[in-house]
Amino acid sequence: MERRLEDPSLWNDPEAARKVSQEAARLRRTVDTFRSLESDLQGLLELMEELPAEEREVLKPELEEAARKLNELYHQTLLNFPHAEKNAILTIQPGAGGTEACDWAEMLLRMYTRFAERQGFQVEVVDLTPGAEAGIDYAQILVKGENAYGLLSPEAGVHRLVRPSPFDASGRRHTSFAGVEVIPEVDEDVEVVLKPEELRIDVMRASGPGGQGVNTTDSAVRVVHLPTGIIVTCQTTRSQIKNKELALKILKARLYELERKKKEEELKALRGEVRPIEWGSQIRSYVLDKNYVKDHRTGLMRHDPENVLDGDLMDLIWAGLEWKAGRRQAAEEAGAE
Repeated sequence: MERRLEDPSLWNDPEAARKVSQEAARLRRTVDTFRSLESDLQGLLELMEELPAEEREVLKPELEEAARKLNELYHQTLLNFPHAEKNAILTIQPGAGGTEACDWAEMLLRMYTRFAERQGFQVEVVDLTPGAEAGIDYAQILVKGENAYGLLSPEAGVHRLVRPSPFDASGRRHTSFAGVEVIPEVDEDVEVVLKPEELRIDVMRASGPGGQGVNTTDSAVRVVHLPTGIIVTCQTTRSQIKNKELALKILKARLYELERKKKEEELKALRGEVRPIEWGSQIRSYVLDKNYVKDHRTGLMRHDPENVLDGDLMDLIWAGLEWKAGRRQAAEEAGAE
């Protein structure tokens, strides 16, 4: 149910009031940015009409600033979809390829951690399983910050790496794959019911590096949702209670996402497939020996893979969000026919 600030009953629920106030403040900032931009552009147009052509060059800095604000406002519209403002739960798993794929998964984990740091987001490692020889077999992180889910959502999919292998004595060229899943962290008030009889909760010792006794006590928690088979493991802290709370919260998020996808499939079955043809299993290729990164959905290509892998992702993300917005619009238009 939609809640409004002018609704007196809203303030009987402090948490709901806080969330509505935050959303109102976010929308107010967008409106203020638009009005400021509108005023600036109007003033510049009036001034240009008064100046002779040879003197209009002096207005270039002001026009560039107006263009920057317009671009910023456009980017805000790309984040206008459900849960965009929420924290993100990001999961990385290597594909087939053994040590090569595990190493690639760890490179992706570093890339997204660096991206989050660049945005001023906080990162919590929820679960991390080291690879047998190198890299990781599995990683799940919680990225906290405004619009974390919105910004990271287009990164979901299969990522492909091509490079001369550091694990091959002959230095031969290898191709590796890793999958990235991104879901929003759902609020506590989202109706996802966890029945005790449908859960199996195990405690165990944390894996990975020790330090401060992290792997000397049974602090890690694994929760299995028996009806769906979903497994969530959490070993973030040395507190079994906190690990259990976070594991249950992530399980709720995964069940919420499962239900959302189920509803999407039901709608798709009713109106037919309206989305554009997929480009293939991988959404992006990182070809290190030829010095490029290419996004197969948008066609955007970068020739600085070292910067991309260091978390410089914003242009790839905005292009991905624009692509996703186009898909949503096409689906809505087809559904209205």
